[in-house]
Amino acid sequence: MTSAASDNSRNRADALPKSWNPSEVEAEMYERWVADGYFTADTSTDKPGYSIVLPPPNVTGSLHMGHALDHTLMDTLSRRKRMQGFEVLWLPGMDHAGIATQNIVEKQLAVDGKTKEDFGRELFIDKVWDWKRESGGAIQWQMRALGDGVDWSRDRFTMDEGLSRAVQTIFKRLFEAGLIYRAERLVNWSPELRTAISDIEVKHEDVAGELVSLRYGSLDDSEPHVIVATTRVETMLGDTAVAVHPEDPRYRALIGTTLYHPITGRQIPIVADDYVDPEFGSGAVKITPAHDPNDFEMGLRHNLPMPTIMDERGRITDTGTEFDGMDRFEARVKVRERLAAEGRVVAEKRPYMHSVGHSERSGEAIEPRLSMQWWVKVETLAKAAGDAVRNGDTVIHPASQEPRWFDWVDNMHDWTISRQLWWGHRIPIWYGPEGEVVCVGPDETAPAGWVQDPDVLDTWFSSGLWPFSTMGWPDSTVELEKFYPTSVLVTGYDILFFWVARMMMFGTFVAEDPVLTAGKDDVAQVPFKDVFLHGLIRDQFGKKMSKSRGNGIDPLDWIRSYGADALRFTLARGAQPGGDLSVGEPHALASRSFVTKLFNATKFALMNGAHTGDLPARAELTDADRWIIDRLEEVRAEVDSAFDAYEFGKACEALYHFAWDELCDWYLELAKVQFAAEGSRAETTAVLLGNVLDSVLRLLHPVIPFVTESLWQALTGGESVVIATWPQATGVPTDETSARRISDAQRLITEIRRFRSDQGLADKQKVAAKLIGLDPADLTDQRASVANLARLTEPGDEFTATASLEIRLSAATVTVELDTSGSVDLDAERRRLEKDLAAAEKEFAATTTKLGNEAFLAKAPEPVVDKIKGRRDVAESEVIRISARLTELSAK
Repeated sequence: MTSAASDNSRNRADALPKSWNPSEVEAEMYERWVADGYFTADTSTDKPGYSIVLPPPNVTGSLHMGHALDHTLMDTLSRRKRMQGFEVLWLPGMDHAGIATQNIVEKQLAVDGKTKEDFGRELFIDKVWDWKRESGGAIQWQMRALGDGVDWSRDRFTMDEGLSRAVQTIFKRLFEAGLIYRAERLVNWSPELRTAISDIEVKHEDVAGELVSLRYGSLDDSEPHVIVATTRVETMLGDTAVAVHPEDPRYRALIGTTLYHPITGRQIPIVADDYVDPEFGSGAVKITPAHDPNDFEMGLRHNLPMPTIMDERGRITDTGTEFDGMDRFEARVKVRERLAAEGRVVAEKRPYMHSVGHSERSGEAIEPRLSMQWWVKVETLAKAAGDAVRNGDTVIHPASQEPRWFDWVDNMHDWTISRQLWWGHRIPIWYGPEGEVVCVGPDETAPAGWVQDPDVLDTWFSSGLWPFSTMGWPDSTVELEKFYPTSVLVTGYDILFFWVARMMMFGTFVAEDPVLTAGKDDVAQVPFKDVFLHGLIRDQFGKKMSKSRGNGIDPLDWIRSYGADALRFTLARGAQPGGDLSVGEPHALASRSFVTKLFNATKFALMNGAHTGDLPARAELTDADRWIIDRLEEVRAEVDSAFDAYEFGKACEALYHFAWDELCDWYLELAKVQFAAEGSRAETTAVLLGNVLDSVLRLLHPVIPFVTESLWQALTGGESVVIATWPQATGVPTDETSARRISDAQRLITEIRRFRSDQGLADKQKVAAKLIGLDPADLTDQRASVANLARLTEPGDEFTATASLEIRLSAATVTVELDTSGSVDLDAERRRLEKDLAAAEKEFAATTTKLGNEAFLAKAPEPVVDKIKGRRDVAESEVIRISARLTELSAK
């Protein structure tokens, strides 16, 4: 008996391709989603708002595995919430990436022998905008390839006019509150880029250096002198003191005196400071306050002069010595050579491994340098950011990351925000002819003749405003009213401090702005309610991905080879709060196999008439039917709980094993028997299977959107699974009896299959068998399924039991007698068993010997010993089993 719905399903199955080829469908499918407006947020609806802002990738960047992980998780959250009835805004955008972008354009100019100075500031900035329009933003089409369901109509760029207004507004408010100031302090300086750079743009690497010991003071051993060691000999040109520990008896008499500087000829003081470690080296250190962070702090404590001895290009300057004009590394050699010639190098060029900061952008060693910069006073801002988490306004997932958060915000140093660049948000400070200073807001103009500060703001300053500047702040907008604060921030734990902290500081600073509190009951606003921190992506061997190791993976290569769904499932399946994840080709292949399995299983179901519709009463269902829908409900609840807790990996594991192990490997096989049954059974199975697949495809859609869209449309005839409703709880109690019966049937089938394999029977070969002790009240309905899946036939009149096995089920022990006469190649079976016996005997002997070794037992941990005992027991049972089987064969 067939139905029109089943016939339609078969027709739609025919419309599906023979196999799933993602490269043929993904791009077109994505553009249809965008064109149909599925990702465009509607601020006029009554649906509750749910919002995520995309961590803005650099305009110079391309999609790497870290981006792919971020985007997959955000898209999963967004798609699920949309299906749950929320009005979702996933807002995309890009960062102008001041240093990186300017560097690219400058290098292009250098090809023609030009510099930015040849064009002047305004023309150079025009050229950067030209580059941005022509070449920037390659990551956007890569996001489309990944399937990002972002609202492209609200795409933002940190240099857009609206975001620039936000930058000027927050700067002026902070300045007028006394939280932005200008001061000369030590910064990370890049001589190649000629700008200060942030801590996050400095990567520390262990390098092999030279520790050179120098003699200050007199060359006469009877006169005052001190030995100091340094890896940066050139900085001694800026030394203004030598420091020793106040309790060091070797130098107590010298504290407060002065020493002759061997090159400048100045007399420099010997000061006492607890920072000095008397056990390290000679116990004395030279102090160069303008070129070392620790020296700078000591310089402040002892009110020392702080001469800067290098210019913006890292060249020695203003020392009055023959080294002026030399590059810092050339000067390092020349200064050492002069000191050596004078007999002041005590221990020359001793190898020394030490950590050196390098610019992430240029690769050069950064130079700590005293420089006049603009700073944000962070004490009150950082406290508010910390209190927001302490008070529960913002919740960090996992909670184990909270101590790192508090350790950072509770000990934060003032933040240098100025950069010596032309591309970026120019600092809105203007200087008058008499030294006057004014901060100019977005709707204000500076007095005629005044000059604007030449520096621009750190990129992190504008990206710190991202959650609300992208929605129109400082103006009042419907987006801010409906979608702010954002629901969740998804990012890696590695930028918890640098970006997340800045967004929290700025978000709490403007918390009571009427623009942000309009229409909201709670005025204690924060930029996001949840912060989900995932780990770093490592290769399949657990090693960090890097260019130097050559173990990086281009996500676009995986998309081309395996499809976007396989990439996404690999990443989501490995993602747990705060934990790193390892990925490699085997993981991608496994994910592709899962997508293929899902496609083939759904197509098979459609070919057999599976379709959606009202489910029959439970009384009309078989045990297998009741079991699969009950398991589906349990998995749905598990998936919901996992997604709500940001446990993406747990949700994916539950769906993977249900779809593959239970639905495909068991229920579909059981359903084949039901499809072949007489009466209405086939139609009942078709609608039940259709409804189960409908729910499974919807549950999987947020993670693997492309294949689920194709299959769901074929199954249901619906418009799009993107806008389908999320599966809801059924409220129906689990049928424990059906679950037990199916469990018994599975065990029976599995054990018979295993026994058949041991007997050397071909998979498809049917064998006559008797099932003795089977409770008619329990497994009568399963007899056909057991016979079909275990390849058994009814015994005839000439049945002779040549083999048997006992299988313990939940309520009884079943004896299975089989007639294998004529079914087994006895010689081949004997050779196979003899080979297996030899392996088992070898394992038994090896484990027995190890367990008889008293020295091993005395040292080995108990779990190791237990594991070996387990191996021995298994080997012993195998020897007994195989030997018995060989004895049986010998009698034949």
